[in-house]
Amino acid sequence: MIIVQSPMRLRSFIFLVLALSLAPARLRASDHPLPPIVDASKYAAFDAHADENVVIAAEPFETKEKMKYFRVDYLKNYFMPIRIIVTNNGDKPISLDQARIDFITSTGDRVPAAEPEDVERRMTHVSNTGKKVPMPPPLPPMGGKPKTPDAKIEQDFNEFEYADITVPPHTTKAGFLFYDMQGLGGNPLRGAKLSFRKLHDADGKQFFPYDILFDKFLDAQKGSTQ
Repeated sequence: MIIVQSPMRLRSFIFLVLALSLAPARLRASDHPLPPIVDASKYAAFDAHADENVVIAAEPFETKEKMKYFRVDYLKNYFMPIRIIVTNNGDKPISLDQARIDFITSTGDRVPAAEPEDVERRMTHVSNTGKKVPMPPPLPPMGGKPKTPDAKIEQDFNEFEYADITVPPHTTKAGFLFYDMQGLGGNPLRGAKLSFRKLHDADGKQFFPYDILFDKFLDAQKGSTQ
């Protein structure tokens, strides 16, 4: 798994096994398969380095309609899934084992990719607070405590999060990273970019940074609706 800011983490295997055994019906994957992956240069927003034989694209899942692919409505909780696509056109493997992949806002603020715990914390304490049930005086209202997070978030991260440390020659790999958009305004993509740092080849040679501008994605979306 790629590094976003902290050292490589391991998913909680025990947590996942327990969750699967206790709530199998709730953890069923979406009935909507994701669009198939194509070469990174075929997406609206990409950065290509011809001398390094690498193309990296980013595809935000920024609408309510696109949440159908997941078990959780991440946009409702101000997290945006962004699909990253890495195409290696060279003859040697490339490595993302030390990669830093950050969302850079239009004002230059750096947002690291979220952990499952970040989403769970938001949903538990903000979005999914339990409803209060009125009771006759002098009894206090019942409920109101945050709901206990279930395993759907962990399942989504295990299934969809980008996890390919190595991209073999002449191969395209893809997966999602999730970014916290809270407080970034109504259109956080405008003027923003996805920044890739510390990619390298099999010989340890570090590549130049890759920057995927989301204005390209937004302009393409705008053009397709005209």
